[in-house]
Amino acid sequence: MALRAFPQTTSTGRLADILKAHQRDLLRDWVVAQGARQSLPLAELESQCREFLAVLIPALATDTDTIEGPSWAPVREFLNGISVTRAEQGFSPTETAMFVFSLKQSIFSQLRADEGDDVTTIANDMWTVTVVFDSLGLYTTEVYQRGREQVIMRQQQDMLELSTPVVMLWDGIVALPLIGTLDSARTQVVMETLLRRIVETGALIAVIDITGVPTVDTLTAQHLLKTVTAARLMGAECIISGIRPQIAQTIVHLGVDLGDITTKATLADAFRIALARSGRSVVRNGA
Repeated sequence: MALRAFPQTTSTGRLADILKAHQRDLLRDWVVAQGARQSLPLAELESQCREFLAVLIPALATDTDTIEGPSWAPVREFLNGISVTRAEQGFSPTETAMFVFSLKQSIFSQLRADEGDDVTTIANDMWTVTVVFDSLGLYTTEVYQRGREQVIMRQQQDMLELSTPVVMLWDGIVALPLIGTLDSARTQVVMETLLRRIVETGALIAVIDITGVPTVDTLTAQHLLKTVTAARLMGAECIISGIRPQIAQTIVHLGVDLGDITTKATLADAFRIALARSGRSVVRNGA
């Protein structure tokens, strides 16, 4: 990302000297400033703050123009770690960014104490602190956002896998009940899950139930056909159940050719056909 260059009126090396000289006091004030905003245990928070100062001070001492240089790599790596971790733990963006921003107030107080009435020096130093820590805070926010996106993608993938269970109906017969919209991403998960289950069970018949699919359009029908074709390549015959009247009319209207795929209105009808094709039948027991 493009970052604003540090101001040239004050050396970041000078700022590093100030932080190093007052590191203990700054650490104490910084931890106290975050205490009301952070839900981390105090010992863990203090450890993170101490580690951050340990990598920040050497980076400031190099007097580079931005945080993109190689000397800032340890700082970026540290912020990457806590930002991603906090994203996974459910921290808010504000809580994550305040880890960096809250240090500014402690540094401002120390600068005023050190420099007394030298208004120009104080102003220059404060501006340097502002640019440096704003750059670090923005970097933290961007890393946090990427971490949250990865968490959301993993959760979506988990939900897709959980929403496509393949159940064993009988020896050699499996069923895949589908609920919700069948898009390209979900079709891939459905296909992989079904094929893996066919291999594991040695099933010869797979029933795909679309009772829970609200609508069937051309794209949905194509996805179903791809799944059926893949199952056949694995040696399993497919039966599609859950063909409601409105879905049948839609398929006819769209001109979708399901070929020689057996379709049934209910899962029970499809199961009965699957039993018959596997040489079994269900009979009533008793008089």
